[in-house]
Amino acid sequence: MNVEILEQDDNHIKFIVRETNPVFMNTLRRTMMSECTCLAIEDVIIVENSSAIFDEVIVHRLGLIPLKTDLNSYVLPSECECEGTGCPSCSVTLTLEKTGDEDLVTVHSGDLKSTDPEVVPATDKIPIAKLAQGQSIVLEASARLGLGKNHAKWQSCVVGYKYLPIIEVDLEKCTECGDCVEECPRKIFKLGKNKLIITDPINCSLCLLCVEKCDFDAIKVRGDNSSIIITVETKGGLLPETIVETSALVIKDKFTTFIEEIKSIETEEEIAEP
Repeated sequence: MNVEILEQDDNHIKFIVRETNPVFMNTLRRTMMSECTCLAIEDVIIVENSSAIFDEVIVHRLGLIPLKTDLNSYVLPSECECEGTGCPSCSVTLTLEKTGDEDLVTVHSGDLKSTDPEVVPATDKIPIAKLAQGQSIVLEASARLGLGKNHAKWQSCVVGYKYLPIIEVDLEKCTECGDCVEECPRKIFKLGKNKLIITDPINCSLCLLCVEKCDFDAIKVRGDNSSIIITVETKGGLLPETIVETSALVIKDKFTTFIEEIKSIETEEEIAEP
């Protein structure tokens, strides 16, 4: 297996995995979306809410605000010594207090104050509610680690993948008419000097519009299912490379547990034999 990073920043990572198969890569995709833990607001105590927004709506919006997460500082409530009742090892408290003045005031995610300076909203600009003069919102919220398979608010990222495009052009059949250049939505073709040039094959979406447009059967496009391009876009709580690494470790632990279970069954059968 070989990995090549194509793009990377704080919000997304795009890479090619070669010498693999769709089964494994789909397992990695599902693990990143469902079993990579991150923090999200779980419990909220509304002290005061005189806004036009119902308590339930405010709580729902708070739960979907992505929070920056340090996986080394917190554990899942189910694995904590407090047994999930709430302690500094498995939860962090955030408070919000805002009052409207003469102008209409918008309450944003940046108005949340955290007891842990490292656990803050991924962006300060998410609107929660609007307050007219005299209206107030006062609340206390508790954020905990969770899994995306249990609720969407704990889904740390979205992931997509595709086969590596393989584009072949038969120069003997190609008449350089330019129809494929105009038809391609990704603009990966251009006409060069006496030949058709493929400028960016990785960007191909495998839509096959160029193949259908070519009347001379000069273009062939297929996907290589042993080389897969994965794009991970984080919602802001975790760095994309952290999501990939953590998910790979989750898969490794599952396989290790599976192998140990198989060995224990074989041992029990051997002991049971007369």
